[in-house]
Amino acid sequence: KADAFIGRRPDVASMVTVRAPATSANLGSGFDVFGAALEQPADVVRVEKADRTTISVSGVGSQYIPEDPDKNTVGAVAEALDAPAHIEIDKGVRPASGLGSSAASAAAAAVGLNELYDRGLTREELVPIAAEGEAVVSGAAHADNVAPSIMGGFTIARPDGVTAVDASIPLVTCLPEIVVSTRDARGVVPETASIESIVEVVGNAATLSVGMARNDPELVGRGMNDAIVTPARAELITGYEAVKSAAFDAGATGVTISGAGPAIIAACREGDRRTIASAMLDAFASVDVEARAYQTRIGGGTTVFE
Repeated sequence: KADAFIGRRPDVASMVTVRAPATSANLGSGFDVFGAALEQPADVVRVEKADRTTISVSGVGSQYIPEDPDKNTVGAVAEALDAPAHIEIDKGVRPASGLGSSAASAAAAAVGLNELYDRGLTREELVPIAAEGEAVVSGAAHADNVAPSIMGGFTIARPDGVTAVDASIPLVTCLPEIVVSTRDARGVVPETASIESIVEVVGNAATLSVGMARNDPELVGRGMNDAIVTPARAELITGYEAVKSAAFDAGATGVTISGAGPAIIAACREGDRRTIASAMLDAFASVDVEARAYQTRIGGGTTVFE
């Protein structure tokens, strides 16, 4: 359980416990740029000062996560901050889910170690450090998941920094029992696109951004459409089109792949989440794929437990 470490912080000077949320990157039209923090699920990470960094992992999918600091996102973060620690990761975010699993751990480690060693870095300054941890898993230092996990809300990650918007759009994320690795999903991204497609995606991305600023689920949903990356990645997710159609029929304002997949995310109005979640689960079941749904919303970033 991701809350297992809450309340066990006997020595503020030598131990810190943090919660870092799952995230959804891209949101359709914002490939490698947009991200959103989700209220649930989340990782909980405890860091304790040590002479050298060691890692232990429990929780969902923990058997697939290496505990070698050289092969785990949090090891790279500890090295970047020059903050050796024993790091306990309680996974609430399944690996290879499209919900920023490795980013949640990296974000939690960055915030926790910054607090533990009193490094004094701002949340925005911690984003590139956590992104370097992400490179251990994905092969590149992308900030589109770690930025919202650390800062919360809706984020726009650029090479020169991060812009965050405090949005609270209702969402449903549906996670099938399918594995799509980030590396595989990157392999199918088209290398070229027509100018017409690019113009369409830019317009949609602008629409989504305005929707976030206005907290308007209709605009956000309309802005999720993407004709370049999403269609190629959809081929990796059994039942994607059926689930997308079912979500729209149940009242979703927009539907797309969350991150690299296989999770599918739907934006919606406040009262429609339960109906949409049920419809998405039924659609996956119709193609013999088990799944679970989170009725959630855009939420806050990494939290340090006092």
